[in-house]
Amino acid sequence: MKRLAAGTELDGFRIGACLHAGGMAHIYEVSYADARPSPFEMVMKVPRMTVGDGAENIVGFEVEHQILQVLHGTHVPRFVAAGDMVSMPYLVMEHVPGQTLQQVLDTHTQQHTRAQVADIAHMGAAIARAAHSLHQQNTCHLDIKPANVLLHPDGHAVLLDFGLSCHAHYPDLLAEELRKAVGSPAWIAPEQVVGVRGDPRSDIFAIGVMLYELATSELPFGNPQTKGGMRQRLWMDPTPPRRLREDLPEWLQEVVLRCLEPEAAKRYPSAAHLAFDLEHPEQVKVTKRGQQLQGTPFFTHFKRWLKAAGMHYQPSPLPSQQIDEVPILMVAVPHHEASDATLYSLRQAVARSLGIRPGARLAVVTVISPHLSSTSESDKSETTLHRQYRTLLQQWAQPLDLGQHQTSFHVLESSDVANAIVRYAEGNNVSMIVMGAATHGLQLQRLVATVPIKVAMEAPCTVILVKQALPFERLMD
Repeated sequence: MKRLAAGTELDGFRIGACLHAGGMAHIYEVSYADARPSPFEMVMKVPRMTVGDGAENIVGFEVEHQILQVLHGTHVPRFVAAGDMVSMPYLVMEHVPGQTLQQVLDTHTQQHTRAQVADIAHMGAAIARAAHSLHQQNTCHLDIKPANVLLHPDGHAVLLDFGLSCHAHYPDLLAEELRKAVGSPAWIAPEQVVGVRGDPRSDIFAIGVMLYELATSELPFGNPQTKGGMRQRLWMDPTPPRRLREDLPEWLQEVVLRCLEPEAAKRYPSAAHLAFDLEHPEQVKVTKRGQQLQGTPFFTHFKRWLKAAGMHYQPSPLPSQQIDEVPILMVAVPHHEASDATLYSLRQAVARSLGIRPGARLAVVTVISPHLSSTSESDKSETTLHRQYRTLLQQWAQPLDLGQHQTSFHVLESSDVANAIVRYAEGNNVSMIVMGAATHGLQLQRLVATVPIKVAMEAPCTVILVKQALPFERLMD
């Protein structure tokens, strides 16, 4: 198909400049032909369908046409219109401002620099949030790579190009028609290589590849062009990032290598968990994975190779169902005038919630007044107060069985307690909040009962309000 000329009119749209001419499609600026205003800038994507182009170009267009219409939110371009395959296939969508992650990497390459750790964590968390939003809509991107990640000026990430994606409620055209592994060689996950599509942890693997490249300026598995070369990631580990860059902290290597685990079950259970660690590095539990400087022993790779030789396709559950099974739980623990019965009841409710959700993450949070700290008294400094209250939270959590659960402790400062709790839940993709129903130990509120009510009304997730109950020991007296 020839490139469209600027000024051409097509189905009520006027074609502008060609912004990108790739191997899969051409991207054009576009506006309404009748000059009516649009609420946002638009682009038209036209798939390449010349002699010699692979069938995946056409199938990918059908997939993106099918999926883009049902996605919503700030992490995807808004869909406008589409042309059919008979006359002229195209997709018109929002033109999102910003630069791609590939442009960021190219800039570092040209300047012979590497991204700062804080920037790596910020960009990684933004991409993980975008992937989590997609997974909540039962869609796996399956082609997350630097060219398909747009970093918006306000800090959030937008995912592009859904031609290789999979939606749990629609036929998987790529799997049905092509019958082969589909994906970009440098970023494709091990399970995709053997035909497994629809697992959200495949996108987590791809994010790990990008984090590795941001940190080291190298790709963890190179850029293989054969199926045999891609299969090596089923049993091989990359060189530890800290061996390539000495100033990388152990916590970041821990995060990156966990994303790149050959077995999906050993990666982060959801992109929300990954974003949480990237935004709270002080809470990351560093294991041997984060400390190692030498590569994985040959015998370990050999055992993985034997296991991979017999690997077969295993259908994945719905992405939204899969991530719901390993949520991030938040418990709001009162810090002032809280009775033993209240603290006991909260702990029991958390224990029950964690007991039926193996692998769930627990965030233990308290909110203190910003007026409690003092710049003149050392024992009331902000650092000292946070350390004291965090210790109290850890003591509260000690009786809980947290062996299977990552746990972190957070002290927030705000004069509006309910708002602080809601904002924390929104910012960390919390799936469930557990808090007291009657009182919350928050003397800053005249009507204390309004705090849990406000949280229950405004929270973006499930809220469990726990009534005060007497501890078992007191009930037996």
